[in-house]
Order: sequence, then C-alpha cells, then structure tokens
Amino acid sequence: MSSVMECRSYIAIIGDMRDSREIGHRREVQNKLNSVLGTINEKYNSMIASKFMITLGDEFQGLLLEGVRVVDIIEEIQMSMYPQQIRFGIGIGRITTDINPNMAIGADGPGYYNARTAIEYVKRSEQRSKTQSSDIRIEIEQDSKSLSVTLNTIFMLMTVIQRDWSPRQREIIWEFERRECSQAACAERLNISQSTVQRSLTSSNYYAYKEAKESVSKVLREIGN
Repeated sequence: MSSVMECRSYIAIIGDMRDSREIGHRREVQNKLNSVLGTINEKYNSMIASKFMITLGDEFQGLLLEGVRVVDIIEEIQMSMYPQQIRFGIGIGRITTDINPNMAIGADGPGYYNARTAIEYVKRSEQRSKTQSSDIRIEIEQDSKSLSVTLNTIFMLMTVIQRDWSPRQREIIWEFERRECSQAACAERLNISQSTVQRSLTSSNYYAYKEAKESVSKVLREIGN
C-alpha cells in the first residue's frame, strides 16, 4: 500500500450498471465488464492511483491521480459496454487512508464520499422522474457549487446528445473517437464512404458533444497537478 498525501485531491469514480437485475445473461455481462476494466487499467496505468475493479454486485470503482482523462475513461467504458447502460458518480477530494494501487477498495475519504453522493443522486433522480436525466454526476470537495453545477449541466447535455445517437451513428463515432483518426481513415476501416462518416458526425451533433467533453477535460486537468 502507498501512503496518502492529505493535501492533494484524487478523482474517485464509481460506476453502476443500470437495471442490472433485468439482465438475462448477467454473468456474461459481468465478465465483459471485468475485461473492459482490465483494459482501462492497462491503457491508463500512469494516471491510476488504484485500479478499477468490480466491488459489489454490478458496481465498480477506481481512483485516479489526475483528471484530464476522466471523460475519456468513462466514455470508453460506456461505449465498450453498450447497449448496457452505466451510471457514473465522480468524486473529487482527499483520500485519508492508505491507497492500495492494485485494488480500489478499502480506501476512504472525501473523494470517495463525494463519488458515492454523486451516484446516489443519479439513482434518486431516475426514481423520482422515471427518466434518465444524466448518466454522470460530479461532486467536488470544498466546492462553492458553481463549478460542480456547471460541470453537471455539461454532463446532462452530453447525455442528451448521446441518447439521440442511432446504433450506426454510435458505431461511427466510437470508431472515430477511439482511433483518433481522420474521416477518410474511419470510412476505410468501416468500409463506408467518407461522406457517410461526415453526415453521421454532423447529424449526431458529435462536434457539440466533443466540444463539451473537451471543456470538462480542461477544467479537470488541474486536479491532481
């Protein structure tokens, strides 16, 4: 275990599969989630304080040293697990216990408290409105509320845009995003025309989604630095 630095902030992420009890092939989905988290741990190893792992039933969590790739990590889990929907709680704050770098369990502090508060808020909102207001919520230690309100508004808008994507648009956007490639290269890999890629990106409001994502990443870049 590593010693904690109480003066610094960490980014705790708690994820939870929506409507998991209704999944007919639950074990298969859990195995897929475990594999996806393993990929995340390997790909983002340099910025992970404690590896992502399934912690309780269909819930998982991880701890990050820095915030610049938070949205990328969440997006990659969402896309990899689609069509299974996942809600996320992000907590920013101190960790006041020792941190086990190989296991995101046992650590405690405002970072995790805030992540728990955030994901429970998402669950309650769904129960009250019977609709999915947002898949992601963030809570920040010692925040004046203005920052978290702004970020949560952006997350809500990103969720609204995502829900309007057709399966085909989602496939094209995911290929375009994860490869960080040109429209031509994306079209070649998917065996479609570049104009089809361009139309899909435009009609899906992808560029508004991308700008919103980059705005969140700019704000969170300062966390942990």
